[in-house]
Amino acid sequence: MRVATDIGGTFTDLVYVDGEGNVGVAKSPTTPPNFEQGVIDVIEKSGVNPKSIQTFIHGTTVIINALTERKGVKTGLITTAGFRDVLEIARGNRPDLFNLRYKKPEPFVERYLRQEVTERMNQLGEEIVPLDEDRIKVLVDYFKKEGVDAIAVAYLHAYKNPAHEIRTVELINELWPEAAVTASHEVTKEWREYERTNTAVLNSYVKPIASSYIDRLNGRLSQLGTGDLRYIMQSNGGTTTFEQAKKNPINMVESGPVAGIYGAAYLGEILGEENIIAFDIGGTTAKCSLIVEGEVKVSTDYYIEKDEYNAGYPIKTPVVDIVEIGNGGGSIAWIDEGGALKVGPQSAGSVPGPVAYGQGGTEPTTTDANLLTGRLSPKNFDYNVDMAKVEEAIKTKVADRFDMKPEDGALGMIRIANSNMLNALKLISVRKGYDPRDFTLVAFGGGGSMHAPALARELGVRKVVVPVASPVFSAWGMLMTDLRHDYIQTYIARVNGLDLDGFNQEWDELARTAVAQFAEENIEKDNIRFMRYADMRYAGQEHTVKVPLASGPVTPESLTQLIADFHELHEKNYTFKLEEAETEIVNLHLTAFGSVEKPALKKLQLKGGTATDALKEKRPVYYEQDGWVDTVVYNRSKLEPGMAFSGPAVIEEQAAVTVIYPDQKASIDEYGNLIIETEVR
Repeated sequence: MRVATDIGGTFTDLVYVDGEGNVGVAKSPTTPPNFEQGVIDVIEKSGVNPKSIQTFIHGTTVIINALTERKGVKTGLITTAGFRDVLEIARGNRPDLFNLRYKKPEPFVERYLRQEVTERMNQLGEEIVPLDEDRIKVLVDYFKKEGVDAIAVAYLHAYKNPAHEIRTVELINELWPEAAVTASHEVTKEWREYERTNTAVLNSYVKPIASSYIDRLNGRLSQLGTGDLRYIMQSNGGTTTFEQAKKNPINMVESGPVAGIYGAAYLGEILGEENIIAFDIGGTTAKCSLIVEGEVKVSTDYYIEKDEYNAGYPIKTPVVDIVEIGNGGGSIAWIDEGGALKVGPQSAGSVPGPVAYGQGGTEPTTTDANLLTGRLSPKNFDYNVDMAKVEEAIKTKVADRFDMKPEDGALGMIRIANSNMLNALKLISVRKGYDPRDFTLVAFGGGGSMHAPALARELGVRKVVVPVASPVFSAWGMLMTDLRHDYIQTYIARVNGLDLDGFNQEWDELARTAVAQFAEENIEKDNIRFMRYADMRYAGQEHTVKVPLASGPVTPESLTQLIADFHELHEKNYTFKLEEAETEIVNLHLTAFGSVEKPALKKLQLKGGTATDALKEKRPVYYEQDGWVDTVVYNRSKLEPGMAFSGPAVIEEQAAVTVIYPDQKASIDEYGNLIIETEVR
């Protein structure tokens, strides 16, 4: 049996697939700060025999939580003499250009803990000044005295030659083996001093936290008697072993959300849909990503805490391109200073949760609004829902402020939440030059199917797919992913006159590194496949375009094709190309996949039922244009392939609801996925 668990802000999800391809799901409240307890709880709730679990895959929010809540460890930085203030200087470009009160983000390491060492490499990786090893010994004593738990080492041009960093780490380990140490070249071999230094610092900052969590989870799983194949989801969309994850935990910064994106890509491949908008709504956040021609975009230009007012903190590791906003089922409605209604980003979480939970929550949430408008039924909650309290909360906190009925206040909350989500969907599609009408929306998470049909109508998306196990689809996606590692090496060279022998040797070296790392994870060479990209630009430009490169030795012919592809992609990204201009390679990017066994998607068996057999009830639902409408409610577990019906309708399943509008039609495909199509207007 293969089991995947995904820790969210509100719930911890589980999906299992047995040897016959049968799928089962479970949800249990997330249990901060002891997140591993939520994992054990959801395994118990699923009814799975732990001893039958052969493969365990895990997605976690522990890293992003430690960063955003500033709950990492006290960290010191060792850097090249003259560069201790790189973290303070950061970048001159800022998001809020005319804000006179703008402040740069405060470094995670205070200045007195940022220490310098005499050493120097040049941009070619040649030693200019030897490493002062005696200074390292002084700094270790200093950091011990200051109560430091982790150390980051980031030297100038270490991406080209890490010899000084390697020696520094050796010395620290000899003198102070208990300290958690990160050298910048271990997490990224891309240039840009600020970004590389910050990434090394953040990795050290969370390293003891990650190690402690992974060890606790590993211990609890061993107590249960699960199998030894245990993997953790990484931000690049692949998995890695527990031991590898402890070395570079910063690679788990978006561990949970990316699995659903890859699950959507895999589902699209099966359904023959290459262009997909993956849309995930949980209890706390909504996340979306664009999949073009079956390819998920992965970038190293990732930031945490970046918005229109704050520059955020760069993390130079491969992360799936995701837009995330603070809107989910637990998002709280509130009135701002100007008297306008807002929804999110504050969330009620699982405790105390929405008013409907009856666990002490008093602020109206999106879940409460969906209850009051009939989209959700009190009968489907694990709690005894007091509808009078739900209505009173929305009436006093929202509706009365605008002199409207409670159901109109609730609908207003839903529409504002939808508007926030719509803006996120536009950021990944319209704002990047893509027409949403050319895409299929795959909706998942506890709230994805509830909001997606309305958003599809607004965007002009003609088809929405709500997959099987949609409430726990991110966990399902983990079952469909391979082990993955990305190797990025700065290699600056003009394409005209490129040394092909040297160029090919660089690719071969990256491939050897990948094979060696996968060998540590018990993946044989025959099960490894590679994808290659070159980050390219026109000479004199600052930023690059990622261009695919065919496998095999690079020849003059394949180099000519690479240049042609660059021109085409540059035009697509920036609306122009300069075919006469000289082109330049900046980074080599090798993505290595270690193939693991994945469960086959099982087609549903026909039982001879009809849509009438799946009918649960009729209840009034409050729609935007139509007001209260008597709406049929179906039990999704009783819907069979080939069944079709028109809206308005509500489809209920464990932990999720789909709301189908009057101008939409729904059908069930052979795998049990719910397909919703909107009439073209």
